[in-house]
Amino acid sequence: MYNSRKKLLEDIPEEMTSIWSCTSDSCNGWMRDNFAFSNEPDCPQCGSEMTKGEKKLAVLVNTSPSQAKE
Repeated sequence: MYNSRKKLLEDIPEEMTSIWSCTSDSCNGWMRDNFAFSNEPDCPQCGSEMTKGEKKLAVLVNTSPSQAKE
C-alpha cells in the first residue's frame, strides 16, 4: 500500500541549522537563529537565557526583509 504522507515527509530536504535553545530545565523552547530578533535572544516562552546550537531541520528560508539584529 502506498502511504502518501510518508512519501511527502521523505521528500523534505533537511540540513544542520543554527538554533537557540532555552537553558531552563522546565522549558523546551528553541528557535532558528535566522528568525531571532537579537544576537543573544531570551526564550520567547519563559524569558530565560538561550544558548546557541545546531539541530537537523527541514530547509526553511526566511523571506522577510533583513532584520537588524541588536
